[in-house]
Amino acid sequence: MLRRLLLITALLLSLHGLAQEQEYQVEFKTNVGKFTVKLYNETPLHRDNFLALVREGAYNNLLFHRVIKNFMVQAGGDARESYKKKIEALKAKHSKMLPAEIKYPQLYHKRGALAAARIGDEENPDRASDPIEFYIVVGEFYLEKELKAYETKERGEMPREVKQTYMTEGGTPHLDNEYTVFGELVDGYKTIEKIQNRETGENNRPLKEVYIISAKIL
Repeated sequence: MLRRLLLITALLLSLHGLAQEQEYQVEFKTNVGKFTVKLYNETPLHRDNFLALVREGAYNNLLFHRVIKNFMVQAGGDARESYKKKIEALKAKHSKMLPAEIKYPQLYHKRGALAAARIGDEENPDRASDPIEFYIVVGEFYLEKELKAYETKERGEMPREVKQTYMTEGGTPHLDNEYTVFGELVDGYKTIEKIQNRETGENNRPLKEVYIISAKIL
């Protein structure tokens, strides 16, 4: 009997471990194409918040409201004109900022990184994240000597593999250790390219709407 109980306990612990290691992916359908991101288990607060928003349909009809070529594309801060009340309700419901889960240099702003937007250090010294807004990094390529500028006292020396990624794949190293990176793009970079190439106007807002039609957990 004792042996059976031990076996059952071991099985339950094993299943629990597998559940903790499960990798979540979310597919976004936009009016210019699809893209898919995976969420990091190393940032559980951001992962679970993002999944909850997707489950409730929070991102449907929200805009990519801030787009900067060779930098990033940002969504979740505004809605299509006919859905203005939705964003107001979302912001009222999800008004509490998320504690920062900055894991640099393990997680950094390579091309395709998924990260949480936030307000500046003056108002937000703890670097807590906006609960809704996210951005996906496009970035640029860097020379090794250029990356030296980002080896500050706070960040320390940039690991070789991180440097190599910035040199060969690109990214935005000046954001490292400043914002929470909680996932990465795994499919649909052509869609992100289309978004970043949109002509923009005031506040880097696309002149022609780019919006999320739907998001679903795969």
